Amino acid sequence: MSRAATSSPAASDEFLTLADPYRRELLAHCYRMMGSIHDAEDQLQETMLRGWKSYANFKGESSLRTWLHRIAANTCLTALESRAKRPLPSGLGAPDSDPDADLVERHEIPWLGPAPDRLFESDDDPASIVVSHESVRLAFVAALQHLPPRQRAVLLLRDVLQWRAAEVATAVGVSVPAVNSLLQRARAQLAEAAPTPETAQLTDAEAEPLLDRYVAAFEGYDVGAIAAMFTDEAVWEMPPFDGWYVGGEAIGRLIAGNCPANGPGDMRLVRTSSNGQPAFGLYMRGEDGMHRPFHLQVLDVREDGVAHAAVFFEPGLFELYGLPETPPPR
Repeated sequence: MSRAATSSPAASDEFLTLADPYRRELLAHCYRMMGSIHDAEDQLQETMLRGWKSYANFKGESSLRTWLHRIAANTCLTALESRAKRPLPSGLGAPDSDPDADLVERHEIPWLGPAPDRLFESDDDPASIVVSHESVRLAFVAALQHLPPRQRAVLLLRDVLQWRAAEVATAVGVSVPAVNSLLQRARAQLAEAAPTPETAQLTDAEAEPLLDRYVAAFEGYDVGAIAAMFTDEAVWEMPPFDGWYVGGEAIGRLIAGNCPANGPGDMRLVRTSSNGQPAFGLYMRGEDGMHRPFHLQVLDVREDGVAHAAVFFEPGLFELYGLPETPPPR
């Protein structure tokens, strides 16, 4: 099929119509590469712009989906040339922290950010997940940030998108043997950065009773009950603070010593979902009696309790997640 120049309205409309169904999976790919949903949205827009400009030259030698993912991979690689990796506090290389020590904020570090599941759901059918939960889980995305950008791209194209080595070689501009070498090193480093947990993840239905107890513990400001929700090896981390804490006892001490709540009712939790995991927007009651956004928690829930809590002190995330300015009445 011949195409007019991309400047023609017909070609523009055709490209936008054909490319739009891939926006969510392209966004997920950019998020895995960049470690920030805000950066991912920027790179998605750059991908769509480059695709629109080049559409007249698209010969159909590959699918449009493959062609767009190739553009997205290279757009992200270019952007990452001038950017530092985005870690969580536990990825900084320091040992776990003393829960009784002072908290230290590190705003100069470009921290890993969460991604709301609603960005990866189909507009037509919210129950239809365009992107698999496993491919955007926070632990996986955090582990990816330990890889050099080209290794990251190769691993995602091969292991997540299931491309052939020759397709990946064409996409990232290296030979097939180089792709295989990059993939081998990436898999080894990823396994070291994110070992497989011993206990299985719970389904949504299996997690509900535990999450109900979790909400009750926080909203009742029962520090003992909060501590009991976490496994012995659980990790609590909360960028932009650079500390990270291991085990329910340490997490309880951290909360008891630093949480501004004074008693039951000061905290309210509203359920959401992030990175294919249960999440909560936590609202804190101020001196005027109003509850306001305080932080967002993304949880990894296992049979024996909460295994990981990534707590993001960025109230602006509440709007991104569609959470209200104040919690709804009980």
